[in-house]
Amino acid sequence: MINIRVLIIDDSAFMRKMIKDILEHDTRFTVVGTARNGEDGLQKIKQLQPDVVTLDIEMPKMDGLTCLQHIMKENPLPVVMLSSLTHDGAESTIKAMEYGAVDFIEKPSGSISLDIEVKKDEIIQKVYESFKANLQEVQTDALEYEDIPTIPYEPPSRLLMEKNLKKIVAIGTSTGGPRALQQVITKLPADIPAPILIVQHMPSGFTKSLAKRLNVLSEIEVKEAENGEILRKGVAYIAPGNYHLKVQRVGLSLAIKLDQSDTRNGHRPSVDTMLESLAVLINYQAYAVIMTGMGSDGSEGLRYLKSRAQQTIAITESSESAIVYGMPKAAVLTNKVEHIVHLKDISYTLVSVMGKNKG
Repeated sequence: MINIRVLIIDDSAFMRKMIKDILEHDTRFTVVGTARNGEDGLQKIKQLQPDVVTLDIEMPKMDGLTCLQHIMKENPLPVVMLSSLTHDGAESTIKAMEYGAVDFIEKPSGSISLDIEVKKDEIIQKVYESFKANLQEVQTDALEYEDIPTIPYEPPSRLLMEKNLKKIVAIGTSTGGPRALQQVITKLPADIPAPILIVQHMPSGFTKSLAKRLNVLSEIEVKEAENGEILRKGVAYIAPGNYHLKVQRVGLSLAIKLDQSDTRNGHRPSVDTMLESLAVLINYQAYAVIMTGMGSDGSEGLRYLKSRAQQTIAITESSESAIVYGMPKAAVLTNKVEHIVHLKDISYTLVSVMGKNKG
């Protein structure tokens, strides 16, 4: 039987006990130890050799971000962060994803969450999925974005341009997504001839910080989507947490529609919902990109979109680079995917097919 050894690092004795009780309620987990700060945690990692670490962000002596950087440099392990939903907490969570954490769990009511039990299922699922995560592609330090050149967009010939459909890009991702998005979005040229819609599974409050971080790093503009705004080329719109992101026509333009209709397979925003909204567009060439994430969100939407807009081009991240090869695998199994590529090649593939494709 599987036995996943977990180390819990948190400065709150209450939180350490609650997380331990939650995990050990599931027979797959054994909590091999706990630590009260980052320094203690690094020592315990060497002593106990856990399979997965849960790591609080806000701690004395050595905070979670500093500890995470040491872990990824000295002894890379799957790490799940625990974060408070504050401005600083959200910013730190995005940095943690950049530094190599597999996923994060939002503390429901601050640093010491007496109601952490409401996150029981999420804690169990994310720690288990992190145990299975592919860490081979996680570098030992923060990504050096200044060294990543953007890819120039080379438009098709004038004759092809006259035949071209308008273009729109839709990207869906989940576990490992913030880091993957930084690899992809930062390489896109400012003159990319399409708006970019992004669904990243993330709670409300964290998506704005993700958008701000990507905007700083990218040549294109990146923002959290707002209901009713007109889509513009060269702008990436990230679905706010707890809202579905859809597209609707407004006159001759396209606009964003955000709503809180029912979740799809537990997700809101949902990649399926976003892709299905593109199926009604006329005179548009859609490019669907599915990257790392647990589950199968995006596969139903891709199948639906392809059935109504056969010119749609689908790109998925390969198993070699995906932190969790769930969503990309489900998309590939639809037999509707044209390009299966390593994360580092997704931007190049997207820009290349956009320049060559005549719709």
